[in-house]
Amino acid sequence: MPSMNEFGNNLYSGKTSFPFVGKRRLWFIIAIALVVGSALVPLIRPIQFSIEFTGGSQFTVQAPDSLDQETATNAVQSVVPGAATKVVVVSGKDVRVQTDQMSAAETQQVGEALAKAYGVDPSDVTSSFIGPAWGENVTKQSLWGLAIFLALTFLILAIYFRTWKMSAAAIIGLLDVLVITVGVYALAGFEISPAAVIGFLTILAYSLYDTTVVFDKIRENTTEDGEKSARLFGESVNLAVNQTLVRSINTSVVAALPVGAVLFIGAFWLGAESLTDISLSIFVGILVATYSTLFVAAPLYSLFRENEPQLKARDARIREARSKASVEV
Repeated sequence: MPSMNEFGNNLYSGKTSFPFVGKRRLWFIIAIALVVGSALVPLIRPIQFSIEFTGGSQFTVQAPDSLDQETATNAVQSVVPGAATKVVVVSGKDVRVQTDQMSAAETQQVGEALAKAYGVDPSDVTSSFIGPAWGENVTKQSLWGLAIFLALTFLILAIYFRTWKMSAAAIIGLLDVLVITVGVYALAGFEISPAAVIGFLTILAYSLYDTTVVFDKIRENTTEDGEKSARLFGESVNLAVNQTLVRSINTSVVAALPVGAVLFIGAFWLGAESLTDISLSIFVGILVATYSTLFVAAPLYSLFRENEPQLKARDARIREARSKASVEV
């Protein structure tokens, strides 16, 4: 079995090659299936938004003897029958209850009911609420942030690579990452909070970095090839992806390990929900971003360029020369 260095050298020289471009139809079918499936998941299992987006009332029972969640649900519904509640244990010792927004009188009564149910002093039950207008504003700002990020990304990549086709391939790759990551969140029942949105924007930046590294190598290869190249355009793109494969894998592993550690510590040790939200979105996004760069963005760029008249004519000459060489042999 070859060592990692030997494996990397074989990829760089072309001795070993994975058909990222050659089998792009298969990769595109898989990508489309993942995107469509991710987009349909919320229809089956609606996306869970945190109270910051939906608005509502929140109660925290500090260090009760029992952490039974049904106790909280029964206490809330004894005051407001049929009230929708979401109960979670925070930091392994507190009980947090989220409900629809309540009036001041209902908030006081629910606080007292929770204190009685858990056998704690009323002062150990804190309450807060977030109005629907504030939640709507958070949602609007998040969408604006995403739109501005994508627009600036397209513009900067177009200027840097001097072609809109690389920008388009990169943007489609970013959207692929975003849709699949949100689909994973909905399927697993994870809650989307402002911290998770920050994580989404962070993984888009990571995906952009990974894509830029690969595209830079593609530009280098295709620029050096020129008219006398013995490789088809798609082959040059595929070689560039293989040449950066080890780097992409290493970067993803190095980035995923500390994020995974933060996720584990935040979720199981500290019980810090904000740490869990942001690290979870980044961890999932890193894995999806690596896949998207290799199997979606790079092959898609090759597809965009191959039908250009100049490249199409050059590829035809290369195929003709190969055909003649095989006949002579």
